[in-house]
Amino acid sequence: MITLSRLLGLAEERRDALDAPVAPILLGDREVDSDTHPVVMGTVNLSRDSTYRDSIATSTDSAVRRGLLLGAQGADLVDLGAESTNGPATRVSAQRQAELMVPVVERLAAEGVVVSAETYDADLAVACLKAGARVLNYTGQAADDQIFACAAEYDATVVVCWVPGDDARDVGDVPRDEDPMPGYLEHFRTRATAARAAGVGEGRLVIDPGLGLYYGNLTDPQTRIDYQTRVLLRTFELRALGLPVCHALPHAFDLFQEEYRSAEPFFAVLARLAGTGMFRTHEVPTVRAALTAMQRL
Repeated sequence: MITLSRLLGLAEERRDALDAPVAPILLGDREVDSDTHPVVMGTVNLSRDSTYRDSIATSTDSAVRRGLLLGAQGADLVDLGAESTNGPATRVSAQRQAELMVPVVERLAAEGVVVSAETYDADLAVACLKAGARVLNYTGQAADDQIFACAAEYDATVVVCWVPGDDARDVGDVPRDEDPMPGYLEHFRTRATAARAAGVGEGRLVIDPGLGLYYGNLTDPQTRIDYQTRVLLRTFELRALGLPVCHALPHAFDLFQEEYRSAEPFFAVLARLAGTGMFRTHEVPTVRAALTAMQRL
């Protein structure tokens, strides 16, 4: 059970990390201090395999409408993807993803929306950046050299996702029986160094522990949400790297059942208490309201 005394004990274990400052986040030309203004990333899925039906857009027009609506509801940026990361989902070629994503990126960017392109493919990343995307939600690691180089060339921000494998469709298991934080810290420290060496600028790096990905040893819903919650509540340990942390908020369908739309706002509160700066969500208005209330109270 989550209690105030348990949260206090957790915080006291690494008080230095909890209080560590992190770099601002650059969203295009806008600089955001995510400790004073939590960054909300709204989600638009062009894949019908997405588990979150509310986020699925079935055409370019519907994707643009949803993106504009998310911005009006309080999203700081809109994350666009065309391939689900679920294990059983259909594989979609980079060319087909570009055909789906580029027209949406162009139209949203023309409306002043900061667009994030979710991809692990360097060619798709370049296509989206040319179309006007300002953020790469990078769900791989095999293409680090190419992704970091094109991000530097286009002065884009990169959300570097923890992936135990080449990419989001080739992941290993999570370390359930050990403390995952030392592994996360080493993983992100190494990749942040590589990104900076490639020219990715200050304020252009965000790290994501990858809680939204599919893992073969987390297929049981209760096991998955237990692991996600433990990592969420220890997010502050990653602040020791000086980088803001992004989380894809858990859906927890089995836990919340018919009230599933309340899950992401609930986990947003836990993540914020633990020092998260960026929140990837399908429930933008409720998450924004919850985070705003936390800032004001």
